[in-house]
Amino acid sequence: MASLPQASGLPLLYNDLVPLSSVDHAGWRMRQMSSLEFIAGTHAVPVTTEEFAVVQRRMPIVFSSGPDPVPLALMGLNEGVNTFVGADNMPPPDLYLPAYIRRYPFMLARLTPENEDMSLCFDPTPGLLGDFEEGLELFDGQEASEQTKQTLAFCEQFEQAARRTGQFMTDLVATGLLEEGEVTITNEALPQPFVYRGFQMVNEQKLRDLRGDQLRKMSQSGMLMLVYAHLFSLNLMSDMFAAQIAQGKLEVPAA
Repeated sequence: MASLPQASGLPLLYNDLVPLSSVDHAGWRMRQMSSLEFIAGTHAVPVTTEEFAVVQRRMPIVFSSGPDPVPLALMGLNEGVNTFVGADNMPPPDLYLPAYIRRYPFMLARLTPENEDMSLCFDPTPGLLGDFEEGLELFDGQEASEQTKQTLAFCEQFEQAARRTGQFMTDLVATGLLEEGEVTITNEALPQPFVYRGFQMVNEQKLRDLRGDQLRKMSQSGMLMLVYAHLFSLNLMSDMFAAQIAQGKLEVPAA
């Protein structure tokens, strides 16, 4: 349900990465994203803890399976299903797009494993950057344009938030509250219930059984608020299931 890795080894959504260069890309411009076609088949994207408060009102927040889980915002309950992208590949006007999506096609990456410095890179496959006559300039001579500086700053902020999120996940795993999740959704119009697995969630009973000093520590660190945001967001799964039915994006097996 909430798988994350890609066979290519590149991060989710990215098909290639090229370092942005004032030499190789002099005179290049960037076009604005005209649709959300690039996420139309994406059902889960990483989110940072700083986004939990906003995301939990719109999308279920779960955690990926495996030894190094990350928080994921669900945009659909089934692989390849995105309930927020319509047939015209346009989103509803009030949709909150997680920062992971908003930074695309850019990201910071190390050019070599031994190099600690991160460079601003981009995915060339969507054709948003090129030697166009129209669009936002990427460079002003040999210097980064104001647009590129803003893009770099956003990607740096995302990396900082991702590091804080990583620490939150380390602390959450240490509490022992995470477990493999299972959600069963029934609908009177369907012949059988749908069971969703393949993600992790917080065990509410274990949370209630924590000692007072443990809860106080989690509250003071801000972890408890994030855990409850995750738990509250799970109520949206039934709404997302209903949206898949209404949009004809649910494959119903024969009774």
